[in-house]
Amino acid sequence: MPTQPIGSLFCERAWITIDLDALAHNARQLKKSLLPQTELMAVVKADGYGHGAATVARTVLEQGVTWLAVATILEGKELRQAGITAPILLLGAVQAPQEVDAIASWQLQPTLCSPKQALAVSQYAKQPTSVHINIDTGMSRLGPLWQQGAAFIEFVATLPNLQIASIYSHFATADDADSSFMETQQSRFQTLTQQIQTAGILQPKLHLANSAGTLSGPQYHYDLVRVGLALYGLYPEAKFRQEIHLQPVMQLKARVTQIKTLLAGTGVSYGHTYVTPQKMKVAVVGIGYADGVPRPLSNRITALIRGQRVQQIGSITMDQLMIDVSQVPNVGIGDVVTLLGQDGEAKIPVETWADLLGTISYEIVCGFKPRLPRVSVMKTL
Repeated sequence: MPTQPIGSLFCERAWITIDLDALAHNARQLKKSLLPQTELMAVVKADGYGHGAATVARTVLEQGVTWLAVATILEGKELRQAGITAPILLLGAVQAPQEVDAIASWQLQPTLCSPKQALAVSQYAKQPTSVHINIDTGMSRLGPLWQQGAAFIEFVATLPNLQIASIYSHFATADDADSSFMETQQSRFQTLTQQIQTAGILQPKLHLANSAGTLSGPQYHYDLVRVGLALYGLYPEAKFRQEIHLQPVMQLKARVTQIKTLLAGTGVSYGHTYVTPQKMKVAVVGIGYADGVPRPLSNRITALIRGQRVQQIGSITMDQLMIDVSQVPNVGIGDVVTLLGQDGEAKIPVETWADLLGTISYEIVCGFKPRLPRVSVMKTL
């Protein structure tokens, strides 16, 4: 989704701000944490984790990122149409031979996961095509099992029109306190790379680390690291806060659309899940679950207005929610309410919502809907 300039905010009921200074800071910090020979690949799938893929890509490429990764052909196409020329790894599996033309047209580099896919890409490619091979070392997702990995790579190496650009795998438990299975996966990956060296296959780039793997130490860096969550200023696990200073990139804001005084004993919103315990001043805020504010957070979250923290009350509705502003003086129509982010010294991190819902930060930031404009903010020149 394209981002909008800050001046377009004044007619919006709700929006997301994208702090490009914070994004650039995170890219620089991550780049500095890598081994000198290791390149940084920015994962911008799912519209840059909800931050706006093209805007994210342009910003981080200026900070030393050399590769981009997406999940689908459409995501790669949108980056190319936005003028992005950096190499783009297509993480998702090629589904049909007809996709090979689209991959070539948009200069994407596909991932091969099976002999059938490899044959299709080889057969339908009209020119030499850079391909990447995903090996399953323990994620139980895409790619051949690691025991068959070397044979699959040797098979791909024999096919015409295919040039193996990289071999990679994906950590399943890098954000866990127990790193034993992470080490098992790395050992399997090492065994695989030794096997292909013995087979005489020209050594391609190797990559294994996601955000958590990258922050776990240089032993996991290899030739590339694939960083998504950390780039957006979110930590895969609290333990990594000591390893690197990241700045949150996204803030979620909305405007007050009405203010009313309710008497004690008044039910609020659908089902009257909240009843006022005393006379209260309530503000209606123009954002709801159709924008991506999860309804199960009803009566559980706080918001920030005029630098003060207030309680959300009643069921979150499709387009609106209510907050108790009884203790906030001078609240007016159009006042900005921060649901995620910072107002003065007060903060509401994304992790707060994730913890309340028993989920992960990825799901929160990827869940905000397209009708929320993404507005770029940058202080530096």
